[in-house]
Amino acid sequence: MRGVPTSFHLGPLVFHTYGFGLAIAAYVAYLYARRRLERRGTDVEPFARYSFWLIVTGLLGARLANIATNWDYYRGHPGRWIAVWQGGLASFGGIALALVVGVILQRRWWPQSKLAGFTDALIPALIAGWAIGRFLGPQFMVDAGGHLTHQWFGLSYAGQAGKRVPVPLIQGLEDTTLWLVLIALERTGLKQRLGFISGIGMIVWGLVRATDERLLLGQESHSGSIGVQLAGLALAVAGVVTLVVHWPRRNEHSKEGAVKGSPTSLPQ
Repeated sequence: MRGVPTSFHLGPLVFHTYGFGLAIAAYVAYLYARRRLERRGTDVEPFARYSFWLIVTGLLGARLANIATNWDYYRGHPGRWIAVWQGGLASFGGIALALVVGVILQRRWWPQSKLAGFTDALIPALIAGWAIGRFLGPQFMVDAGGHLTHQWFGLSYAGQAGKRVPVPLIQGLEDTTLWLVLIALERTGLKQRLGFISGIGMIVWGLVRATDERLLLGQESHSGSIGVQLAGLALAVAGVVTLVVHWPRRNEHSKEGAVKGSPTSLPQ
């Protein structure tokens, strides 16, 4: 954002403001997720290692996806591939790779824990961290704004001419709202349905992210606009599948009714 330095120097070293914002968001999400798992009675001893590998693979996947969708820029310049300090991370690429690694490690370190219950604990924490990250990270990157606008809410961003739609702030508000909705749902009886919080989070976040890309960023995105929209829709579809797979079957309802309606058994 213009007026706020996007980087600063300490001797020969250059530090980027958005990097500190993302680090803060990641740490808050880690602490929050750990607390949620503890409340569910999950052993959190391996969680620091688990989070480390999620972050590493997330950054790797995000970088690889950015390179793939901007190949004309990176082709013939291998030095640019590792220049992450210049920006260039595609969020859905990070999600895709971290998801695969996360499932594998969850099965290895928490074999007795159901995957849907595990993700029900993690997803609200991830969305909360994502909200903080949008406020503190991309908001202070170069070329962080969306389309040109003459509306009152337009902001000036480094590297972009004119006032821009403040996409990072809008997405931060969207993610904060989704987090509040998920927390409210958890306080109802729906919390007992495995996969419900995960499914709703995936559906809403995927659809909103695809819509933002379509309406607010479009081809000005540096991570492949069409790819982001398709990835958002794919995440929403995966959320629908999650709900369908874990939706209570009719026989489960009948069993519950039988237990509630049966007379107290007498000792034999």
